[in-house]
Amino acid sequence: MTLTGYDAVVVGSGPNGLVAAVAMAEAGRRVLVLEAASRWGGGLRTEELTLPGFAHDVCATVLPLTVASPAFRALPLDGVGWDHPATPAAHPLDGRPAVLVHRDLDRTAAALGRDARAWRATVGATARGGRPLVDTLLAPLDLPPHSVFRAARFGALGVLPATAMARSVFRTADARAAFAGMAAHSMLDLRAPSTAGYGLLLAGLAHQVGWPVVHGGSQRLADALVARLVELGGEIVTDHPVRALADIPPAAAVLLDLTPRQVVAIAGDRLPSSYRQRLSRFRYGPGVFKVDWALAGPVPWADPAVGDAATVHLGGTLEEIAAGERSVARGGHPDRPYVLVVQPCVADPSRAPAGKQTLWAYCHVPNGSTVDMTERIEAQLERFAPGFRDRVLARHVMGPAAMQEHNANLVGGDIGGGSAQLTQFLRRPAYSLRPWETPLPGLYICSASTPPGAGVHGMGGWQAARLALSAKPARVTVQG
Repeated sequence: MTLTGYDAVVVGSGPNGLVAAVAMAEAGRRVLVLEAASRWGGGLRTEELTLPGFAHDVCATVLPLTVASPAFRALPLDGVGWDHPATPAAHPLDGRPAVLVHRDLDRTAAALGRDARAWRATVGATARGGRPLVDTLLAPLDLPPHSVFRAARFGALGVLPATAMARSVFRTADARAAFAGMAAHSMLDLRAPSTAGYGLLLAGLAHQVGWPVVHGGSQRLADALVARLVELGGEIVTDHPVRALADIPPAAAVLLDLTPRQVVAIAGDRLPSSYRQRLSRFRYGPGVFKVDWALAGPVPWADPAVGDAATVHLGGTLEEIAAGERSVARGGHPDRPYVLVVQPCVADPSRAPAGKQTLWAYCHVPNGSTVDMTERIEAQLERFAPGFRDRVLARHVMGPAAMQEHNANLVGGDIGGGSAQLTQFLRRPAYSLRPWETPLPGLYICSASTPPGAGVHGMGGWQAARLALSAKPARVTVQG
């Protein structure tokens, strides 16, 4: 196959890579996307992992950042339908009703009793920040003046450890537990700085835009991006691994939807040694151990209200969740891990045969772990949904190695593109005012290893594309 005549080449077809490709194509550039796997999408792939007729998202399912992102808001994507669950998220507790995070802020706050005012003042303030605040958090280099105050107010709490904020702001075990479940998406020890920010943003988005799923599976979002690219004259080639810059056709701009380890492997000998060393010191975060199930029917939650939520956080109290995440951060495997559960059929019944459901869950494990966590994950489900195992028709298990084999960007099972620790967030992937740009003219990084980090928001690709479009023609070709 002869591939020539392109203005830009994007390596990797995850959401960041596809957003970058579409942005370049919309600006009139001729774009080629190269994907090593046999299907495009990266973290947006949907497959029959268990039984025929059961559609499972291999990675991302619930996508609040997508509907909130300025990158995706700017893209016309035909064929993408959004299904909202009746309840965005639920947090079951032992022996009492679950905490429910509704789309309606006041309804959520009212159920928290003594913590109603505190929830409105913290999570509610984030939700009321609206698009200006979200745009500021996702695109910090484009800080609009009118958002400075909102961003400063968010940062004053967001920079705190989640445990410290929860204990100082909330008085009830219910509110503290619900906030811990949100903050644990950070995949960090909840005593670490900035973990409160993850909890505030995700909970705020539940009230602001909801936590929807793509009708029919996340693959349809990737398919819509590819369709838009092709409509604009772009091309995508699958089964085309890139092992060196010489494998990439000549182009004025090359955008890598890859993590630093792969960037060094592909371009290391062309990068300045100081920059290459900084990329080599990039730290990856914990991995995930994921299980998908085909179920004979809905999960038998002890609190039936949990059955209306597409996302369920299992782990009990703030103290229990914090202890589990601290264990993972120290290289351990907790007996009662924090488990993130997604039941997509609550919002989109089309993903399974009539009356049946798909379900997936993962827990955090040390990067590269080889420990089978299936029993511990299912024990947490049985704890809050007695009789769960009786509904299982089939299961599919993916530990960190399997996650990385499926998608090379998931190094050691890290689905976040690198550790989210505050020190690394400020140098993602290296200290720079333009972190998507490398010292090699014409070469950019657009993956989740660049700001603003993990999540299906496309902002890494959007920012890299903007830099590439504003750059003067590269004086040094990026090809070998």
